[in-house]
Amino acid sequence: MDFNSSAKAIISGVGGPKNVASLIHCSTRLRFTLNDFDKADLDALKAADGVLGAVIAGGQCQVIIGNDVVEMFDAVQGLLGNTSGNAAKGPKQSFGKVVIDFIIGVFQPLVPAIAGGGILKAVLMLLAMFGWISDKSQTYQILNLVGGSPLYFLPLLVAITTAQKLKVNPLVAVSTVGVLILPDLVTLMAKGTTLFGMNVMNVTYSSQVFPAILSVLFYSVMERFFTKYSPKPIRVFFVPMMAMLITAPITLLFLGPLGYVAGEGFVSVILFLNTHLGWLATALLAGVLPFMVATGMHKPMIPYVVSTFSTMGKEALYLPASLAHNIAESGACFAIALRTKDVKLRAVAISAAISALFGITEPALYGVTLQHKRALISVITGSVVSGAYVGIVGLTGFTIVGPGLASLPMFVDKSNPANLIHALIGFGISFAVSFVAGLLLWKNENVSDADDGKVTTTVAAEDLTAPVAGKVMPLSEVPDDVFSQGLIGKGIAVDPSEGRLVAPTAGTIEMVYETKHALGMKTDNGAELLFHIGLDTVQLNGQYFESDVQVGQHVEAGEVLETFDLAKIKAAGYNPVTMMVVTNQDNYTIAVDESNTETVDQSVMNIAKLGV
Repeated sequence: MDFNSSAKAIISGVGGPKNVASLIHCSTRLRFTLNDFDKADLDALKAADGVLGAVIAGGQCQVIIGNDVVEMFDAVQGLLGNTSGNAAKGPKQSFGKVVIDFIIGVFQPLVPAIAGGGILKAVLMLLAMFGWISDKSQTYQILNLVGGSPLYFLPLLVAITTAQKLKVNPLVAVSTVGVLILPDLVTLMAKGTTLFGMNVMNVTYSSQVFPAILSVLFYSVMERFFTKYSPKPIRVFFVPMMAMLITAPITLLFLGPLGYVAGEGFVSVILFLNTHLGWLATALLAGVLPFMVATGMHKPMIPYVVSTFSTMGKEALYLPASLAHNIAESGACFAIALRTKDVKLRAVAISAAISALFGITEPALYGVTLQHKRALISVITGSVVSGAYVGIVGLTGFTIVGPGLASLPMFVDKSNPANLIHALIGFGISFAVSFVAGLLLWKNENVSDADDGKVTTTVAAEDLTAPVAGKVMPLSEVPDDVFSQGLIGKGIAVDPSEGRLVAPTAGTIEMVYETKHALGMKTDNGAELLFHIGLDTVQLNGQYFESDVQVGQHVEAGEVLETFDLAKIKAAGYNPVTMMVVTNQDNYTIAVDESNTETVDQSVMNIAKLGV
């Protein structure tokens, strides 16, 4: 691969160098924070050599690369140079996106250090369990301290990443937060001490994250304030002196204890849910992880994992669920590689299966499972079954790293040797169930089978009319990744000119959402159709929508299904674009009208059921 050529295409796809506010990478993705997200061309990004997919999620433009992400990051970064000075000039992002972007920016860079140290400690414990090294030896003790140092100095690491995200002086920020773990101050707090006549709460701040984040947030305000009003000749020492002088006491008296309590409460809530839902929580999380990873929304789980580690030194929900999901992706891809007659898909599936086996699932998700419904079902089946098992046995992880074959030592527990055995069993269950499900569920489409002489054909074709009057457009133009990337199914979209949704053919209503913005219908030909009126209109809670049908009701072509107030939906700030997609697309060949023409009661889609 020519990384420089791909890097140029990627930079162009995100709107050029001047549109890049910042760039980081995780294990599989380049994560761009852009000044104007409207300038990003997702189709161009997906077409770049070496790019597996591209989405805008979590306040970032995420470009999925896979195993070559480090090389691609270096190439892109080399062309971009220093992006830290690019002030955002585009439209303001929503508060939720800003928060998620901040969380990812702070916690994502911490993972390599924590994972490296944790795996080192796990390997040492494994060697000690086998008797190959004594845990009493000085060598073991020193190496164990090396592995534990990232977690002990976590407040300082968090101070660095937070300062970098907020674009303030990281060295002064670290110096300020470092006060919390100074040995002399720790001794004073243990004995009981006061500051300005107020008691300083005795808190062990080593391994804590939230006190450091709050401290640097406050420090950033102080730094900007004193920079603005300080005379330039004395700014070099006056600004850090005053910022530290104010921030450190405020942190010791208020922000530190507040962050500590918040972190403890955060972990307690998760543990409460985990305790009361038990294995069901792990099974459900494992089952939805394919969708969370696909949209990048698994990253906000990192604060929970880090907080749990800082408090308990282990984690028993997300990491076990991740093991179940990662290996299920591998098993399903290996099965598809055996069953498919598509040479290109087989090559992609083998490569993706190997990556997933070692804990990297994006190549499998974007290259195979999200594109094939039967493959996705196989993954979810394996994930849920294995997730239930590891939840029942109480599997616990001791390192923050993507679970896979090479990182299995993360489940080594010196006090409970059976923990690693349970991890191996969960590994085997996930792989076996998803592999068998993949073999049984996979179906080759439109491919001749030389072994049995059968040929897949199409039967029972029918035309579907537009569900609403308006301008027909391809799904790829819908400004929502779930529809534009065909994650739900193939179909068409219409920019409506009137607020009336009608049946495109005869069928039975199978689902009507409580908020009335969407409904499902099965045609008499067996196609499962989803109609979705508007983007984010679920937030209207049914306002401006009226349903004219009920679940189980049979309707004829042209019969009114829903009415909606188009003008009021637009006035409320929502895009009224209406989608019609075939959700069981694996069973049909689908041809759609992408002419961008106005339509009223005319055919916009032809579907033909696959038969043998």
